[in-house]
Amino acid sequence: MTPREKFQLCYELAFFPPRLNELLNELWNKIRSGKIKDLEETAELLDTAILLHRALPESGYASQRALLRLARYQAQARAFGMVGFLRSIRGQLGPAKPLPAVMPGKLVRDIGLPPFDRSFLER
Repeated sequence: MTPREKFQLCYELAFFPPRLNELLNELWNKIRSGKIKDLEETAELLDTAILLHRALPESGYASQRALLRLARYQAQARAFGMVGFLRSIRGQLGPAKPLPAVMPGKLVRDIGLPPFDRSFLER
């Protein structure tokens, strides 16, 4: 997976409930079958997704548009309880490293998410 794809996946895990559900199904199947090899990578993705829900940075971000989009994503994700859900999942994978209170500016990018409608379920 390229760094760009990882970044996109982190945004989808943080703010797109169907993608988080998809990852959890894959993860649970791997745990049950004993084929889990990428636990560290999954934990890293979840840590980054949790970081995306932290307070917005004052500097270091890509653009004002990216900052506004991220703020909108954060507000919309609150309706689905994404933050607590991500923390709970991360806790099941083992102890997490301490995360900063403010999101690093390098994580603020203008990344679009798939449309949140029933078309995602038809795949």
